[in-house]
Amino acid sequence: MSERPTDTGLSRAELWNARHAAHDPIEDADPDPTLVEVAARLTPGAALDLGAGDGRNAVWLAAHGWRVTAVDFSAVALDRGRGLAAQVGVDIDWRREDLLDWTPPAASFDLVTLAFIHLPADERRRVYATAADAVAPGGTLLVVGHDRSNLDSGAGGPRDPDVLFTPADIVRDLGPAWRIVRADTTRRPGATEPAPIDAIVVAVRPAP
Repeated sequence: MSERPTDTGLSRAELWNARHAAHDPIEDADPDPTLVEVAARLTPGAALDLGAGDGRNAVWLAAHGWRVTAVDFSAVALDRGRGLAAQVGVDIDWRREDLLDWTPPAASFDLVTLAFIHLPADERRRVYATAADAVAPGGTLLVVGHDRSNLDSGAGGPRDPDVLFTPADIVRDLGPAWRIVRADTTRRPGATEPAPIDAIVVAVRPAP
């Protein structure tokens, strides 16, 4: 999910339905490497994958013992995710929701992931705030996206600087109540040069 409302007459959900329908699949089949690295260190529990797309991350989590709720506004993407889950033999709670309108249950998930959700800053803050509120005490929030430096020094991703962010942006928006485990940038492993530059934040909501 990325970018601004379009001037094509299509809603963002309709646009992403068309994009997913035009590619099989639209995303890499492998889960995000940062997600794998972070989740592998955690005890499996309840996970919320926001902007789940084709379901690659949700299916990986479910296959590794997590109880996963996967949310996206593209019906095409969710259908593909269901198909992938069936192939792997895992159960996932698939939900068709627009993250700009939907609020997940508060303090309910041990892991909440936002992978490559690129929105204008005001919308990003709103969506990311509700995602953060969904993290249970002691739980982890994972944010991965194209860093703003990717425009000039990386590859791929949105070309609109207003929908990109830095780790510092996310940390500032989260505020002092969170324990920041990681906040940095990295070049995507395994990608051809120039590799995309990802912004990564891993934060833990302290338990009472």
